[in-house]
Amino acid sequence: MNPILLDFPSEFETERLRIRMPMPGDGRAVFESKEASKKELLPWATWAHLEDTVENSEIRIREAHIKFLAREDLRLLVFHKDTGVFIASAGLHGIDWNVRKFEVGYWIDSRYSGKGYMTEAVDGITNFAFNELQANRIELRCDLKNVKSRAVAERAGFELEGVLRKEFLDVYGKELRDTCVYAKVR
Repeated sequence: MNPILLDFPSEFETERLRIRMPMPGDGRAVFESKEASKKELLPWATWAHLEDTVENSEIRIREAHIKFLAREDLRLLVFHKDTGVFIASAGLHGIDWNVRKFEVGYWIDSRYSGKGYMTEAVDGITNFAFNELQANRIELRCDLKNVKSRAVAERAGFELEGVLRKEFLDVYGKELRDTCVYAKVR
């Protein structure tokens, strides 16, 4: 079956969060969040090193909206349920619809880190993938040195399956780094 024919919700809620597909108009909030969190994102995200504008952020949001509808990539935006404030960007990437395998990716606005929002979002996204998308495998990959991201994976109940040694270059292109591969399976 062509994945574009799959029907599933484009949003869901957890105890404190509303998680939904990107919508036109979300670019400014994502841009402002990224700018406020740049210092914390720089060691881990190559894209955080690129100069950005509100317009470019809006373009990426609209492209993500289209990819969500086409079922090519399922980027999700995380908002506080009561206030509507944007908290994080997350999603299900590297999709293999035949295997029903997904990789969870995420970053959080550093103004909201340390409050359990990212773990709650990853739990919600994982439940969404298993219940709505019939996932068989959900992976979460992160740099071995990214202690905060590893802690989210572990708090969300992902099992460390292994470490891929000297698997990629750091964001500065200077040091070979190791990747932790966490997973949950049906």
